Amino acid sequence: MLPKRFPDRDEVGAVRAEAETLEPGAEAGDKRRLAGRVMGRREMGKLVFLDLVDRSGRIQLLCDTARTGPVNIDLGDIVGVIGSPARARRGEPSLAVDGLELLAKIQRPLPDTFHGVTDVETRYRQRYLDLLVNEQTRADFDLRTRVVTAVRRHLDDAGFLEVETPVLQPRYGGGFAEPFVTHYNTLDADYYLRIATELYLKRLIVGGLEKVYELGKDFRNEGLSYKHVPEFTMVEWYEAYTDYRDQMERVERLVESVALETIGGTIAAYRGHEVDLKAPWRRVKLVDALAEQGLWTRDPDELRSRLNERGVDTSRDRSWAQLVDHALSHFIEPALIEPTILHDYPVELSPFAQATDEDPTIVERFEYFVGGTELGNAFTELNDPDEQAARFEQQAAEVGGEPGDPDYVEALAYGMPPTGGLGLGIDRLTMVLAGRDNIRDVVLFPALRERS
Repeated sequence: MLPKRFPDRDEVGAVRAEAETLEPGAEAGDKRRLAGRVMGRREMGKLVFLDLVDRSGRIQLLCDTARTGPVNIDLGDIVGVIGSPARARRGEPSLAVDGLELLAKIQRPLPDTFHGVTDVETRYRQRYLDLLVNEQTRADFDLRTRVVTAVRRHLDDAGFLEVETPVLQPRYGGGFAEPFVTHYNTLDADYYLRIATELYLKRLIVGGLEKVYELGKDFRNEGLSYKHVPEFTMVEWYEAYTDYRDQMERVERLVESVALETIGGTIAAYRGHEVDLKAPWRRVKLVDALAEQGLWTRDPDELRSRLNERGVDTSRDRSWAQLVDHALSHFIEPALIEPTILHDYPVELSPFAQATDEDPTIVERFEYFVGGTELGNAFTELNDPDEQAARFEQQAAEVGGEPGDPDYVEALAYGMPPTGGLGLGIDRLTMVLAGRDNIRDVVLFPALRERS
């Protein structure tokens, strides 16, 4: 029967560092206990060389069968070993093994450990194999974890309070999106998986918490692309007594800080471009960007005609707002390579933002882009309950618009201070920092169709 535990083990990386200080052919007197998976095996007479891997790194095991007895270990087995840090005659940091114990037996052969898992579908469907044999995959997901930690640290240090709000909601809100619907048996009511945390977080601003954030999963029952998955990770924060210009500065500082902490600088290689995440970023008004492309008009028929002339299928666009969004995604976003803040949006696209002082048809909203990919969205939040109720009615009239939320309007009636709010996609930020072109490369277990 195989052991149930292997206590008091050391990390491979730490023991390797010890071994690197030794002269070639030397062996330390101290004993170390390592455990991990065997990812290489070579034999030379009575010497068996094994490559042992754990999360911290890789080390060579020197197994002299006169010292250890027969080494009945296969590639992929999980073992525990006791031995001394050593350095092979050729200089390889190693562990000179005294004893070796099988902890788990592999039942199926590993993929090619030299080339790794190269089939994309296998990498996504059997992520455990991808992690086992592809060192770069392990590095990418280590980076993702450090990105999350760095985001939290930055916001915590800025005085924000991390909170948790419902994933199952009686009404969904926070943007244009098709929700997932489920049924709450106890309440005998349909509920929705949240598409955003926005409306609950702003209730907390009304409640006096002033600076709050939530980092977690959101769900949108929509299509797949290189930058879209239906289940994704977002951080949203809301800060009382600020506006969208304050949030422009905050997100610039946060992304720069996270880059410095995780990749050691602000230069990232993403989608064939080298981009510099250092603050401040370029800022462009949406209307100016559309006008530069000859696509700014408030006449829906004229805008549809201009898009059709350029080969854009507008057959599913039922409103001027949807046509503008189509123009934005086709002709503006792909050109925003260097970090860019696109700001001041038509009110029809932004039900929760306050109007600018200069033009009531334009609201204080921005989205920000890197390498042609949107990373997030921000507003000067609407805090007038009557105006919010009217905006809900306007949204409900839009195809795909969300229903109103009377309880949220009621909360606003108790008074919400001036507030700036922002959402940041953790998956997309990780794509930029890891230099990955597909969002499924930074999601451990992406949703896939069943094999036929």
